[in-house]
Amino acid sequence: MSQFPILALPSEVQPLVVQRVANNSFADLYRLQSTCKSMLALADQRGVYGSFDLFKYPWHVGRRNLLLRRCYTEGNPSCIYIKGVEYIYGLDREKEGLGLLKRAADAGYERALYTYAMTRKIFWEDEEYFSRFTRKSVGRIGMVVRDEDLVWLNNDNERFIAKRNLFMSTVVPLFYSCPCSPCLDQDWVLWYIECGKAGDMCNRFFWIKEVVLFLRDFRCCTGFPDFDTWQ
Repeated sequence: MSQFPILALPSEVQPLVVQRVANNSFADLYRLQSTCKSMLALADQRGVYGSFDLFKYPWHVGRRNLLLRRCYTEGNPSCIYIKGVEYIYGLDREKEGLGLLKRAADAGYERALYTYAMTRKIFWEDEEYFSRFTRKSVGRIGMVVRDEDLVWLNNDNERFIAKRNLFMSTVVPLFYSCPCSPCLDQDWVLWYIECGKAGDMCNRFFWIKEVVLFLRDFRCCTGFPDFDTWQ
């Protein structure tokens, strides 16, 4: 297939192409930057740093704090999400952290949308954002958020721990007694239900199951440096 140079595109389209490259692959972005000065300039534009997904960044190459500062300045949703999770679950700064999570969620960042929905449910019994998911989509993004292959740290947020214990002791028994769900008596078997998609489960108990999986598996990610060190 013949090649079509990016610089042959209209000037207003060129940054959009580079943004898409940045969102898909940092390696491809680096290769693009190395082709010519024009590509290097395009890759340094605001929209590019705002479109990165930092969970795809190869952190072994270094420059973490510099990149994080730039991405946060440009309103990068994944960067805002990282800061929001740290503030809520790592630093007990719930009001600030929740605002950051909502900002990233409203920008369409799926990890943030899922975590924000679960956080609102757990801390404030607010299920408004559940309606933005289908069963299939919440199962997919839930596994991504809970099983991210980074360094994890147990949550020390006392309010989160108290809410988790209360939910596990009062709500989970109802889940196992529901006629629409399998009769199971061990927490670990939720893995089977999760993989089985729970297609015949009623809506109420489907969401109880999703909240339980979040409470059981979610950890505050420490694969990124503390936000205050970015400054």
